[in-house]
Amino acid sequence: MVEFLDLPTAHSETNLHQGLLSRLRIFLIELGRDFCFVGSEYPLQVGGRDFSLDLLFFHRGLNCLVAIELKVGRFEPEYLGKLDFYLEALDRNVRKPHENPAIGVLLCASKEDEVVEYALNRSLSPALIAQYQTCLPDKQLLQAKLHEFYALDTAHTENVG
Repeated sequence: MVEFLDLPTAHSETNLHQGLLSRLRIFLIELGRDFCFVGSEYPLQVGGRDFSLDLLFFHRGLNCLVAIELKVGRFEPEYLGKLDFYLEALDRNVRKPHENPAIGVLLCASKEDEVVEYALNRSLSPALIAQYQTCLPDKQLLQAKLHEFYALDTAHTENVG
């Protein structure tokens, strides 16, 4: 949830990026424990060319770099190739010998699960495709999902017991 950014419905990657940076403390809380901010528009150089990673963090518990790429549209399979490229550049040029390989998060405005499944199926890359929302879903929808989750949990408990 990136509701705390107060983004307009039609926003750009720059709006999303700047909003996250201006409220970095809140964003780190949303990410969870052990995340440390490394840089924004983190420069990577490969083959004499310059590239820029949207956000770079370090996770103390996982002992690895965490690359976050931001996309304001729906997930497209080619985004994963770019993220894989960045992860390889981080592992070869930035990662310290005692650290684990970098992982990546592709944060998109929307995603279709089947497209994500196909894109990740043959990938060996430690990447996650996540969907962000600029505002909380409708209260009735949240209540319905909570009841659905409760029913699934109850059915699972009955089958196990």
